[in-house]
Amino acid sequence: MKQLRDPQTGCPWDRAQNFATIVPFTLEEAYEVVDTIERKAWQELPDELGDLLFQVVFYCQLGQEQGLFDFATVVERISDKLTRRHPHVFVQGESQTAISNTQELSQAWDKLKANERQQKQLHSALDDIPAALPALSRARKIQHRVAKVGFDWAELDPVVAKIHEEIDEVLVEVNKQPNDADYSKDKVQDEMGDLLFAVVNLARHLKVDPEQALRQANTKFERRFRGVEQYVAGSGKTIEQHTLTELDGYWDQVKLQEKAN
Repeated sequence: MKQLRDPQTGCPWDRAQNFATIVPFTLEEAYEVVDTIERKAWQELPDELGDLLFQVVFYCQLGQEQGLFDFATVVERISDKLTRRHPHVFVQGESQTAISNTQELSQAWDKLKANERQQKQLHSALDDIPAALPALSRARKIQHRVAKVGFDWAELDPVVAKIHEEIDEVLVEVNKQPNDADYSKDKVQDEMGDLLFAVVNLARHLKVDPEQALRQANTKFERRFRGVEQYVAGSGKTIEQHTLTELDGYWDQVKLQEKAN
């Protein structure tokens, strides 16, 4: 990486990069790792993990050039953090924290995280949630944090009721005529945001990762639509020449084939 960044003999593209410009590549490589794991393409995983590791090395080279930090600093920081957050593993002797089950582990973890936020002078439970997280993941993390301090429903019924309430509020805005003085696309978007937030809350209560659930739904829809396209290809007509009823019929056949398999 140092050679790639060499001002005289390095690669022009690598020399031109900075912390901000390689962020999109970092996100892309992380998602490619996720995709490889979800596809169970284990032979591809070392390559994808290498690409992700390269992002870390890139940041470390930039940090070293600017006198901010280097790779050793990063390794030292994560080692210290892992040791600090797992006293039940790394602290030996009488001072070792006794952890007998996952509930006690979760409580101890939350206490450690709260102490770390206090030391960083982060006074809100939401202070250190990254704004750049994908929206579904950030919503889940926000809800998880506030639930830890008691701001949460204990039962499922009000969670589901909130979704119905938000659907009604979306439809109220949607059904307004565009020439109404109170009509606004921004209001529709605002209500849709509330609805999505409520759905994420339901997923959290059901212990479902909403980001992963939506990715799976995307994959399933894509697989089935490709099956519809295969039926279209054998029909002698273009997809535009089909009625929606015909396409729905193909869709149902694809679903039946999936169940049969």
